[in-house]
Amino acid sequence: MRTTLLALCLLALTLPACRTGPPAAPAAPAASATATATATATATADDNLNAVLWMQVSAEYRAAALSLYRAAGDRLDDALADPDWDALVPEERAAAGSAAGLPPAVIVDIDETVLDNSPYQARLVRDGTEYDEATWAAWVDERQAEPVPGVLAFARLADTRGVTLVYLSNRTQASADATLANLRAVGFPVADDSVFLGLGTEVEDCQSRGSEKGCRRVLAGRRYRVLMQFGDQLGDFVRVERNTPQAREQLLATHGEWFGERWWMLPNPSYGGWEAAAFGNARGLPREARRQAKRDALDLKEK
Repeated sequence: MRTTLLALCLLALTLPACRTGPPAAPAAPAASATATATATATATADDNLNAVLWMQVSAEYRAAALSLYRAAGDRLDDALADPDWDALVPEERAAAGSAAGLPPAVIVDIDETVLDNSPYQARLVRDGTEYDEATWAAWVDERQAEPVPGVLAFARLADTRGVTLVYLSNRTQASADATLANLRAVGFPVADDSVFLGLGTEVEDCQSRGSEKGCRRVLAGRRYRVLMQFGDQLGDFVRVERNTPQAREQLLATHGEWFGERWWMLPNPSYGGWEAAAFGNARGLPREARRQAKRDALDLKEK
């Protein structure tokens, strides 16, 4: 084979395989393909790519959200009719006081529960960056988040029944104007500015810790009979004392009967306390160290 190639080269020096001078400039499509291949080869894997893609393009995600909000709507009249129906855990209801005579409400988290922020997450994937307060604040100020599938129908049903939506979020109080404007623009019922309970809300006789929502749930319970709660994290429903996989499983075992009745959990594979629990809550770890910790947490069912 080598002899044949040499002979051909001597007879036809114009063959590309035989040229010794500088190669001709490649055609544009070839250059584009080369650049794409190089970029692909050097791109850093992003743990969030599949999660964000699933939330943005899959019919399965939309079906899950639609199913949840339709099921919740089917239970709303039952909740209204039962004077003992309450979606606060007993200790939080005790701190709030009796719900007798209070107007009805549902508590909803905002991000990935009623508003879809996947474009922000998609930008982080594109740019190879991670969440930070500056880029998040800029996204909130854009007021571009769209409703999660199914939520507007539920929200409007609740509104027609005289049920107030209380938006209990870890968006900061400083973001209240932009957040409420976004909610109103896409069609959510917003009774008044007081229904936004953001991070930093002061609650009398209750000491909160960090982003924990217990005091704000108590505040909502002082104002309303809470029929249902909606969220995408366990901490949206109950205090998470220890953020470990085992402690989170215990919370589910303790309160699991309320899910699908008084508590409604939206799917969010993109971020949350569950992820931090997998790598020991050490958020300061380099990205690759966190990835390795998550790989180590996988259950392979190997002996």
